[in-house]
Amino acid sequence: IIKSMKLGIIILEASEGRVRFFNMEISYYNLKIAMFSFAIIFVLRWTWRILNYVWFKPKKLEKQLRQQGFKGNSYKLLYGDMKEMKKMIEEATSKPISFSHDLIWPRINPFIHKTITNYGKNCFVWIGPKPAVLITEPKLIREVLTKNYVYHKARGSPLSKLAISGLAAHEKDKWATHRRILNPAFHLDKLKHMLPAFKLTVNEMLNTWKEVVSKDGTEIDVWPYLQTLTSDAISRTAFGSNYEEGKKIFELQKEQIELISKMTRSIYIPGWRFVPTKKNKRMMQSSLK
Repeated sequence: IIKSMKLGIIILEASEGRVRFFNMEISYYNLKIAMFSFAIIFVLRWTWRILNYVWFKPKKLEKQLRQQGFKGNSYKLLYGDMKEMKKMIEEATSKPISFSHDLIWPRINPFIHKTITNYGKNCFVWIGPKPAVLITEPKLIREVLTKNYVYHKARGSPLSKLAISGLAAHEKDKWATHRRILNPAFHLDKLKHMLPAFKLTVNEMLNTWKEVVSKDGTEIDVWPYLQTLTSDAISRTAFGSNYEEGKKIFELQKEQIELISKMTRSIYIPGWRFVPTKKNKRMMQSSLK
């Protein structure tokens, strides 16, 4: 009887052990299903967000713009008009400007000029997957610029924040506050005190031109000098005796803008600016300085 009882207990314990082990298997199996389901939902959600960003949303916006009477190129996946825009800018800047009274707009932004010529004033272009409506009528331009509480600035990529800051990047109350602070600096009486610094900067540039002409007796490429003219004048008025330090700041800003403008002509990949490429490293060094 004792042996039977012990056997029964052993069997009972073994049976209970099987039940417990079976329950553990079920729990582990359910956990795997839950994790697998979560992974599928996560992947599907991000797949939809990417597809919506690069295709469905742009096509929806294109349809709405055309219904409202705007014209423009059809949307091209991910790039939009960026490839053609970049190509036309490179072609325009590779040639010297002709000595004439023709408009320089085709030189500054040939793609925008071409779009307005082909589609009229009510048109749009594609900056990647985002459409940008072109406004050419003075009344509408004034309305957009004065009603900053209604028409907000477009959100650029994080790269643009490295080059554009201050008043140009602020919105609403912050913009109004900074504008109010800056207004007195541009009063006529204060600008008159800056004339000696402006005159000195221009005279230095003209003297440099005279030296170049007297040596070579040839034409001068004035563009590099005109690029630094404004920065030199501001450095003298803003930094005073620390003119050279101010000049270095403007040189770093110029380099920063050139690097960013090259990168913004291609598609923006989130997080790519943190990849330690040569351009990214130099861009971060310029921003820190």
